[in-house]
Amino acid sequence: MRSTAVTRSTLRQQIADALRDEVLAGRLAPGQEFSVKEIADQYGVSATPVREALVDLSAQGLLDSVQHRGFKVHEFSAADYRGMVEARSIVAEAIFRGIAERGTDGICLELGSVRRRAEEAQRAATAGDLNVLIGYDLRFWRELSALFGNPYLSDFLHRLRVQSWVFVVPHLRRAPDLRGKLWRGHIELVEAVARRDAGAAYALVAAYNEHSLALVENLAR
Repeated sequence: MRSTAVTRSTLRQQIADALRDEVLAGRLAPGQEFSVKEIADQYGVSATPVREALVDLSAQGLLDSVQHRGFKVHEFSAADYRGMVEARSIVAEAIFRGIAERGTDGICLELGSVRRRAEEAQRAATAGDLNVLIGYDLRFWRELSALFGNPYLSDFLHRLRVQSWVFVVPHLRRAPDLRGKLWRGHIELVEAVARRDAGAAYALVAAYNEHSLALVENLAR
């Protein structure tokens, strides 16, 4: 028999995940406001797990609390995005170095799952399928960073990547066709990690960051 606390906690996480997906898909736009009651009615649940889920998303930097009105989707600036990219680079470099020092024996089996995520992400990027790409890209980086063995660093990178996608999605959706425009070096990155070549892995990420910044700046114009 499941306890009420466990059930509520699971519901809270499900609502948080669903709302995060709505933000990532652009269906909840930056600056859009909503109340706890609106979300509770939408999902047909009580207000308590909804409020807890919204507080969780606020702690992740995706929502802002609006006094006496509810919440709104956080509006990230171009300067915020540049800061995210810089922070991602620093974390990625540490992760690649750590994996390289650990050696290949302990990660060969784990890399199989990461490689499958890379293949799906790269396929979606090539096709310009943004919705599919976001899901696989987040899983790819989540599993790749987990190879380092530090869950705090992995969680921090995941949060940065979610926030990055939240910023870029509205810009990317302005493009009539994204085929051939999105970064698709996931498989090449996995191969560099498998070779314990931290320098090559970091170079790929640096090129990816330059590509992302240039693409968003062009679309923003």
